[in-house]
Amino acid sequence: MSATALSVSPTSSRSPRRTLVRRPRGLIWTVLRLHRAALWTWLAFVVVTAGLLLWLYGPGATAAQQEFDRYGYYVPNGWSSAKNAYDLLFYRPAGFIHVATFVVPLFAASALVGRELESGTARLAWTQSVSPARWLAVKLAVPAVAIAAGTGLLVVLYRLLWTARNGLLYAGHAPQELYFQVGPATVAYPLLGLAVGALAGLLVGRALPALAVAVAVQYVITSLHDHLWPFQHLALFSSFPDLAVRGGAHRTYLPSPDYWPRQLLETGVVLAVTALVVAVSFHVLHKKVSAA
Repeated sequence: MSATALSVSPTSSRSPRRTLVRRPRGLIWTVLRLHRAALWTWLAFVVVTAGLLLWLYGPGATAAQQEFDRYGYYVPNGWSSAKNAYDLLFYRPAGFIHVATFVVPLFAASALVGRELESGTARLAWTQSVSPARWLAVKLAVPAVAIAAGTGLLVVLYRLLWTARNGLLYAGHAPQELYFQVGPATVAYPLLGLAVGALAGLLVGRALPALAVAVAVQYVITSLHDHLWPFQHLALFSSFPDLAVRGGAHRTYLPSPDYWPRQLLETGVVLAVTALVVAVSFHVLHKKVSAA
């Protein structure tokens, strides 16, 4: 037997099996597994809402556009017309996004943070190789990525729908409010809700009481958001600073010159408050760990 043959071990001829796709490991994988039901629910919400937006952009607008091309805005039997039905459905995704924004802090306060503190799971993780700061960072980062990606996609689709089909809407405050509320700030608000919910969970330390606190705080935030810009005092048919309407039977909504200043200001303020709440959350966590 040659020396070459002797130098080859029985297992050396077998190449190790390599995994082509690696699963997330460690704390990230734990968070994904622990909250997989919430993740799948969020994914289903994004898919359904995106599907509705795409339908409104495409085949859902066909009948309404045909009525509009034939009759203009004064469609016979308007309340039962395809155009009126389309007008009502146009705002439905905004309602879905609003509800989702309200639900995010409730999830963060109860399931994401409060339940783990109440059950002792969090402290058990802290005694292992996971530091409290890293635990909270991953707890916030994983849902934040999912929330920002999903909401961002819906905002892009909504703006695409608005650009293509806003001329079918009946004039009034509803299209004006939708125009100003769907933008970058729409992505920032659920992130603020996530931070507020996590802080409530840390402060209270129990799932149900933290849930109640999150409901109260989110109600205040929603109320402030609804009154941030005084829509009711703005004339829809003026050319500045709101949406202007031109033409007789065929009216077109014009982009308002103050849309982006409003959106950027509101988004910046919300993100700054979010960062402040996150910093307070880490401070509260540090105090909680030090007192233990």
